[in-house]
Amino acid sequence: MLTAKEKYRYDRQIKLDSIGLSGQQKITQSSVLVIGAGGLGCPVLLYLAAAGIGKIGIVDFDTVNETNLHRQILFNQNDIGNNKAFAAAEKIKALNSFVEIEILPKKLDQELALKLIPQYDIVVDATDNFTTRYLINDACVLLNKPFVYGSVYKTEGQVSVFNYHNGPTYRCLFPKPPAFAASCEEVGVMGVLCGIIGAKQTNEVLKMITGNGDILSGKLEMYDSMKASSNIFSFERNAKIVADNLRNETDFLNFDYALFCGEQETTYSVTPEQFRTWINDQTVQILDIRQEWEDPKLDYPQIIAMPFQEIENAAPLLSRDQKIVVVCQYGTRSSVAVDYLRGKHQFSNVFHLKGGLQQYAF
Repeated sequence: MLTAKEKYRYDRQIKLDSIGLSGQQKITQSSVLVIGAGGLGCPVLLYLAAAGIGKIGIVDFDTVNETNLHRQILFNQNDIGNNKAFAAAEKIKALNSFVEIEILPKKLDQELALKLIPQYDIVVDATDNFTTRYLINDACVLLNKPFVYGSVYKTEGQVSVFNYHNGPTYRCLFPKPPAFAASCEEVGVMGVLCGIIGAKQTNEVLKMITGNGDILSGKLEMYDSMKASSNIFSFERNAKIVADNLRNETDFLNFDYALFCGEQETTYSVTPEQFRTWINDQTVQILDIRQEWEDPKLDYPQIIAMPFQEIENAAPLLSRDQKIVVVCQYGTRSSVAVDYLRGKHQFSNVFHLKGGLQQYAF
């Protein structure tokens, strides 16, 4: 039963015909696992805690970076360098002390998913990569749990609900990952869009818990923030895809998601120590694929500055007789660029700086 203080706190929500006292009680007795405490996870966590979800689990191994702050609204400058799961938990606990919080500062893998997901009613996918997304889908199908999907790209976002009452799964909509997908580090993202999509994800959670509204199961909502327009597309469960990709727990534990999604880090990398030696001896050509505003700058005679989006124009300028090191801020764009230059242009002498320039002083 709700206490008098809880009834007062959730008064404006309880007064809704679609929720009422019984609906609020369902909310406070429910549990939601949020995987990812970044751009989508922050608004999701805020609104779940504000609504009074009984237990919230937060999974995120990453730390807060200054470039996160324009969209990851739970954090401030004092959180830079801190683990996101711990920092997010601190903020939502201050918002609502009635909420129980489980903090998991870890990277989600198959074993953790099998252990963790059964403890929660609903899973929210607030991740930013296909490897984890397919893993979440397969775990939820195996464990018969619904999960709410959200993603953002530049100024557009998507929301859907998968595996709700054995409804369509993520694989039914996207049987295979795209051949190439740029991250927000590479192409940018509208900060407020994360709030919009995260709020839509939370709305689906609350509708499922209270048993009200039209759930986005078998439907993909696509939102364009520049046009302020939404389109909803329908899709169906594909039993063959589900059966072919997931038979049992052993198959799930042995599946190589990084290989399936092509997100393994390239082996053509150099350490900061190697990089320092090469630039000191001036035996390497550097391709800097960052934007003009990104620091630190490199003062080096054999450097070509070309943004990631224009990498095709850099190929004719690169030497095939010297070692080439591609650099970016964190090592993500440079890894993709190396694969591209080796694959399409057959460069055998190109490498990327592992971890990027941001964390090293040259």
